[in-house]
Amino acid sequence: MTKDSSPVVTMKPLFLDLPTVAAAVSLSESVVKKLVREKAFPASRLLSPRRIAWLVCEVEEWCEARPVADILPPPGGHHDAR
Repeated sequence: MTKDSSPVVTMKPLFLDLPTVAAAVSLSESVVKKLVREKAFPASRLLSPRRIAWLVCEVEEWCEARPVADILPPPGGHHDAR
């Protein structure tokens, strides 16, 4: 308890906004939106009339369901220059 007797609550975030969800899954915001439209990524939730976010647990489930890659990342961790 804190000095004013208010309980201190520590918990992991329940929702992620678009920039945060995109960064969390290593995709661009436009790719996340495209996957949502294609129903290939969890839909966002309406938090208020003008605010949406993604449930962390649904994003985590989506991540866990990704197939194991059979390709190696490029040397140095960078994509090939185009």
